Amino acid sequence: MAQRADEIFDVVNEQDEVTGWNYRGEVHRLGLRHRAVHVLVFNQAGEVFLQQRSMKKDTHPGAWDSSSSGHLDRGEDYDTCAVREVGEEIGLILPQPPVRLFKIAACEATGQEFVWVYRAESEGPFVLHPEEIQAGGWFAREAVGRWMTEKPEDFAPAFRLIWHQLNFRE
Repeated sequence: MAQRADEIFDVVNEQDEVTGWNYRGEVHRLGLRHRAVHVLVFNQAGEVFLQQRSMKKDTHPGAWDSSSSGHLDRGEDYDTCAVREVGEEIGLILPQPPVRLFKIAACEATGQEFVWVYRAESEGPFVLHPEEIQAGGWFAREAVGRWMTEKPEDFAPAFRLIWHQLNFRE
């Protein structure tokens, strides 16, 4: 689904408890805490599928990012959102939620989003949503690490944080 300023998000407090709601544009403009998911899809070779964000995105257009990511809709839970987002963005239909890896607290790097990070397995091929994704590809973990060290500006800030946390935990 293409991003719309009239999308409605839950607004949350420091403990990720819902305190109200607001429209997407206002949530971002006011820097309100809200919720999102990031899903990392790995193939059997251990490569991760990364997407290059569409130039139409309201935040970090053209940056490389997780396989799939997105905001929770009002009243939606993290697991439901993870399944929905991989279906919408890359056409991956999951019969159940992917594996939860870790949660990141809302901070500047995430755009004030509490983020659950998930891991899924697939060999593709994927159908990339043109409004959301400009390009995508499989990358070896070591190659992503080198690329991020050499050109961190190529990646969305939240993904840089996620990648650091992922490699710290494994």
